[in-house]
Amino acid sequence: MPVPFQLTSPRFQEGTPIPVAYTCEGDDLPPPLHWEGEPPGTRSFALVMQDPDAPDPANPRTTWTHWVLYNLPPNIHDIPESMLPESLPAGAREALNDWKRMGYGGPCPPVGRHRYFYRVFALDTVLPDMGHVTWKQLERAMEGHILAQTELIGTYEKVHHPQH
Repeated sequence: MPVPFQLTSPRFQEGTPIPVAYTCEGDDLPPPLHWEGEPPGTRSFALVMQDPDAPDPANPRTTWTHWVLYNLPPNIHDIPESMLPESLPAGAREALNDWKRMGYGGPCPPVGRHRYFYRVFALDTVLPDMGHVTWKQLERAMEGHILAQTELIGTYEKVHHPQH
C-alpha cells in the first residue's frame, strides 16, 4: 500500500504545542518538517503556515500567514531544523508573509492559545518566479494545479506574558 500524503515534524505531534524555539519567544526559525506520499506527477511543492485564530481565538478576525514557500523541488521532502532563507533548496522561492516580509515568522500570539496550520501542496507544475508575491496571489497561481494537500496543526500560547 502506498503511504498517504502526509506532513509530520519530529518536534511536535498533530494538535500539540510547537516548541518555543520555533516562535518569537525563541530563535524564530522554522521547525523541521517532513512530508511523503505525494501523488505521481508531482513537479513541485508549496508550503504555507497560517494562524486562523488571529488576533484572539475567542474572536478571530483574520487568518494570519506566517510563512510561504513555493517551487520546492519534487525530490525535496524535508525542511531541516531552523532552516535559514539562504539554505533553501535550489529553485525554491519564498513569498511574503503578513508582516510584509519574506521568510518565516514564528508563532507570536497576542492573546490565548492559537492553532498553526502547516500545509504542503503537491503541484503538477513549476510556477514562475513571481517575486514579492503574497499568499493570495500564490493561491490563485496554484489553482487547477493542486494534485494533493496535507496539513499538520500545532498550537502555541505565549510563555511570557507582558506585565500590566
